[in-house]
Amino acid sequence: MRHALREAAQPDKAATMQAYMKSKMPFLGVQAVPRRAMLRRVFAANRIDSAPDWRRAVLALWREAEYREELYAAIQLTGHHLYRDYQTLYTMPMYEEMIVSGAWWDLVDELATHRMGALLAAFPDSMRPLMLQWAHDDDLWKRRTAILCQNRFKSRTDTALLFACIEPSLSDNDFFARKAIGWALREYAKTDPREVVRYVRAKGISGLSRREALKNLPVT
Repeated sequence: MRHALREAAQPDKAATMQAYMKSKMPFLGVQAVPRRAMLRRVFAANRIDSAPDWRRAVLALWREAEYREELYAAIQLTGHHLYRDYQTLYTMPMYEEMIVSGAWWDLVDELATHRMGALLAAFPDSMRPLMLQWAHDDDLWKRRTAILCQNRFKSRTDTALLFACIEPSLSDNDFFARKAIGWALREYAKTDPREVVRYVRAKGISGLSRREALKNLPVT
């Protein structure tokens, strides 16, 4: 996998990508669409036979990464269809490590909205209290994950959980906390715009979060 990524490197694009992502880790310059297609072929040709081996492979890619595309590869491996049955609560330590050490939106958000969201849907009795715990964590990226984990739920959204995960971060001035709040509310507004407007007004949300939450609604 590493060999394939490095063969596809485009040094002329690498510096631009690194600057755009504000990443200390260098890029190879491999664009997203060809990278994903190449990795699908590599993963399909190198099947992993057990959940523990899959988790070890993911963490090896993650921990040993020298280029950011290798981190993206680890995330893509977590979501590969061959390993759908491996998505159990045993994955939580792996995802927590990736979220905390990734600590940037391009790494955290897919894990939050896809992997953690899927686990919440599959194991609500265990995941709901965990997301509430993360919502109060000192780590920004765990709080962002708790806020965003229902972004794809639409009418299945647990609004009590959504609002409970948002509220500990309402006073946070960090851009990524405020952006997450607005994004989560904007996604839910596609299902229940009145409830989002009510919540925004009731909580006095202003600035970035408010603009993001109400972006597609005919309100001011």
